[in-house]
Parts: sequence; C-alpha cells; structure tokens
Amino acid sequence: MARAPQLSLDPAALRQAVDLGARIRIARQRRRLRLEDVAQKTGLSRSTVEAVERGAPTTAFGAYLSVLTVLGLARELDLLADPGLDRDGLALELSVADKRVRLPRKDLGNDF
Repeated sequence: MARAPQLSLDPAALRQAVDLGARIRIARQRRRLRLEDVAQKTGLSRSTVEAVERGAPTTAFGAYLSVLTVLGLARELDLLADPGLDRDGLALELSVADKRVRLPRKDLGNDF
C-alpha cells in the first residue's frame, strides 16, 4: 500500500483542517447519517469519509467537496477565497505604491 505524501503545513493550517473535519462530522451526525451512508452517496470509501472527518490534509479536496455536497453544505464554499472579501488583495490592488509611472515620450518627429 502506498504511503500518503508528507505535507509541511504550519500548525495553524493543520488546526483549521482538523476543525473542518470535526464540523463535517457534527453535520453528518445531526443529519443522522452513518459513515456508510455518506460513503455510498458520495461513491467514496468509508475510510476516505473518516479521513475527511479527521481533517486529514492529504485527503483529496474532491473528497471534501463530495461530502460537503451530500451534507448540503457546498453553497458555503462560495465564500472561500472570494475576491470581493479579500481585503488584503483588494488593498494591494488599489495601492499606488507599486504602480508604474509612465512618462510621456517626447515627440522626436521624423527629421533626419
């Protein structure tokens, strides 16, 4: 069996992944769905659904999307990385400090 690739995540990102998995598990339990039910509806294996609920960072993003869709939570994904909500990105885009200034060219004419 192949080993999962090693990722170098910072502790805050790893904590977010684990927290997401825990929230997915709570959502599944509130809907009274078994792991097997979610696995069947998504076409994933039970162990993959368990990995999603653990927040395993090496689990495919598509697996997270499939589980969130089955739970009816995929709409909230539209808020992730929304350009309109990216305050830092908008500030950088609007910053004049990094803009190039072009000087008008002198009209050299064609006097040869």
